[in-house]
Amino acid sequence: MRHTTTMTVRLSGALSDFVAANVGEAGSYENVSEYIRDLIRRDKERSEREAFDRLKAELGRAFAAPEETYRPLSAADVIARNRAQSGA
Repeated sequence: MRHTTTMTVRLSGALSDFVAANVGEAGSYENVSEYIRDLIRRDKERSEREAFDRLKAELGRAFAAPEETYRPLSAADVIARNRAQSGA
């Protein structure tokens, strides 16, 4: 089930001018909401891409490591390590 959240954002000065230049007849977006949704989608995609790149890098290091350095890990070990790395 989807829900809609209304948020209020205050912008002034250069940020407000920049948004105004990107909205309406002169801009690429019909309204501010459309512009903000697009920015959020792009940021979400960037964040997901960065997470995927980190995973690829970690897997690359793991596959490149000498086999004698391997050690068994349980799912709980992996979860604990990831929580420690993320600061959670």
